[in-house]
Order: sequence, then structure tokens, then C-alpha cells
Amino acid sequence: MNRKLVMIVSALYVIFMAVLAFYYRNIDESFKSTVAIGGIVCGAIPLLLALFTKLQFNLPIVFSYLIFLVGSQYLGSIRGWYGLGWWDTFLHFVSGALLAFAGIALYERLIHRNAGHEISPWFVFWFTLSFATFGGVLWEIYEFSCDQFFNMTLQGGGNKDTMIDLISDTAGGLAIAIWSAIRTKGKQRNIEL
Repeated sequence: MNRKLVMIVSALYVIFMAVLAFYYRNIDESFKSTVAIGGIVCGAIPLLLALFTKLQFNLPIVFSYLIFLVGSQYLGSIRGWYGLGWWDTFLHFVSGALLAFAGIALYERLIHRNAGHEISPWFVFWFTLSFATFGGVLWEIYEFSCDQFFNMTLQGGGNKDTMIDLISDTAGGLAIAIWSAIRTKGKQRNIEL
């Protein structure tokens, strides 16, 4: 069921972006058309993973990813919400939280099920926060590289923009890292009882 749901929702997003790409291409809006083509590629990732792998999907993460794509690609770039000033900062906070949840999902898949009660809540905290922060750093490297090599302006505000983005990514990751440490501590307390 999860696999089919992921395929349906991802396919709907890909179709939506394909229609937008075609529409904006026909009215000579090349920037919006290019963003929509990027949306097709990004939206196809969960669809392709569902079709060609045997991964078990964490539905909240997949749906959050697709909602993030709507917020960044459609609302942010195509509808112009990045011009609001706060939208980019908000999306970086959300992306930090999403990366933290992805880190938790990865952590839970990598540890042995019986080892969970022996893991320090501090380890879970630092792993989750580090995963989210590292994802934010990789994104800023991507923005910098695009600006340097392809003459783009992804870092519109230069160093200030980069630092605000990194702080927002870290804040989103920190919120989820605190929650994950508290959750781990609670699970350990329940096991001890």
C-alpha cells in the first residue's frame, strides 16, 4: 500500500510540473519552465525508487518531501514567494527538520532493534542534529557552486544569505534533535519499567 501511495502522489506531482513546464514554455517564461522541469526530476525520485527498488517507504518523510517541493519550486520560484523575504528562511527551517527526520529514519534502520535501549539519548541528539546540519551545508555548497560555475544567483544575499540559511537549517534540525532525544529517553524509561 505504501509503495502504491508513493507512486500515485509522486506521479501527480510530476504530471502537475509537466503541465506547468509546457504552459510556461508556450508563453516564453523560460525561468518558470526550467523550474518546472526541475520539479519533474525531483518529483520523479520517489516514483523511481518505488518502481525500481524494494525500499520500505516512510510515508511522512515522502509526503513532507513532496510538500517541500511544492513550497520551494511552485510557491517559492514559480509563484514568487521567495520575494516575500521570509519564505526562504522558513523553508530552510523546514528542510532542517525534514533532514533531521530523515536522519532518525536512517538511524532506526541502521541499528539493531534490540540495541535501541542501550543507545544514549545524547548520541541520538547529536546524530540527528549533525545529519540535518550537514544536509544544510551540502545545499549551501550546491548554491555556491551554481553561482560560481553557472553564473546563477542562488546566494542572493551572499554571506548573509548563506549564514541565515545555515542557522535556519540548524534550528529546524535542533528542534527535531531535542524531540528525538526526549523520545529516546522516554522509550528507555518504559523499557526499564
